[in-house]
Amino acid sequence: MLNDPLLIAGLVACLAVLVILLLGINSFRKGGTDGAKRSNKFMQLRIAMQFVAILLLLAFVYFRQQSGG
Repeated sequence: MLNDPLLIAGLVACLAVLVILLLGINSFRKGGTDGAKRSNKFMQLRIAMQFVAILLLLAFVYFRQQSGG
């Protein structure tokens, strides 16, 4: 199961979501107007990346069920 490229892509996307979330929190922690703008951009990017991660994981589950695995 861990050699499935779709699963690996989904897990990498989940890791990217975590990294983006931490970058956004760090920008928010710094404060100021520049930090707030940067934090907002990171959070918008996080939402988009979460969407991609969920699609990849759903595709993995769908194709795994189709192959009988």
